[in-house]
Amino acid sequence: MEPLILIVEDNQDITKVIKYELEQAGYQVITAGDGVSGLTTARERMPSLVILDLGLPDFDGAEIARRLRKTSAVPIIVLTAMDEVDCKVSLLDAGVDDYLTKPFHLEELVARVRVQLRHRQHGEVISVGQLEIHPQKHLCLFGGHEVRLSPKEFDLLTFLARQPGRVYSREEIEHGVWNGDLPTNSNVVDVHMANMRAKFRGLDGYGLIRTVRGIGYALKTL
Repeated sequence: MEPLILIVEDNQDITKVIKYELEQAGYQVITAGDGVSGLTTARERMPSLVILDLGLPDFDGAEIARRLRKTSAVPIIVLTAMDEVDCKVSLLDAGVDDYLTKPFHLEELVARVRVQLRHRQHGEVISVGQLEIHPQKHLCLFGGHEVRLSPKEFDLLTFLARQPGRVYSREEIEHGVWNGDLPTNSNVVDVHMANMRAKFRGLDGYGLIRTVRGIGYALKTL
């Protein structure tokens, strides 16, 4: 899957320009116009990176960053009109990975996005109990044993593992893993879940993938 970038910016003109440049660079892009919708979208869509305006109409960007950091390690790049040292320090303390002072060159923003995503890919390991996922190596281990997953099974498991315990509806999974391209009433999600369960059962991973009747699926923290 191509990296998904979330832009949280209330200026629609700026949003359109950044969105266009990122899409030209090969990224998927989603947008939010305020802090509340930005937090909601980040929780539901689990982007690979967040571009966050500091001067949002409802919440300060630093506060949004702090709230994101409570549940996610997603890279955050802040766009700010302030260039004071105290402001930069407070942003870093809030968990921001990088920042750009307005006005900025779009080429520099795209370059910084690439750097943050590269750092994440090279160093990221997702651990949930006995489960260990290495996205950049496309490697999945359970109890120290390699689990051979298909590319789409790997994407699906990684999607669930980024927020273990959270219950995802089939619609959220289809949107997050298949980009909403599955036909109506498809059972593809259920088939992939069944296949993964069978592979983990062989390693005593019973109950790793939990079905919540009438809602969807969750990764259990064993």
